Amino acid sequence: MDKSIELSLEQQFSLRSFETQVERMSHEQAQHFLVKLYEQMMLKETMYKHFLKHQWGIESGPQF
Repeated sequence: MDKSIELSLEQQFSLRSFETQVERMSHEQAQHFLVKLYEQMMLKETMYKHFLKHQWGIESGPQF
């Protein structure tokens, strides 16, 4: 990862808190959580693509 882009102090704290929560999860809870997290990451990527296409005026489909 690029060292010029670092987490803020607040983000570092949040990451440490998240790490503690994950350590306390059962194996099954962690697996379920990872699947849900991956789903959310894919939805976020899809939303970004949609917003960029809209902003750049390159959306496909009928324009009314």
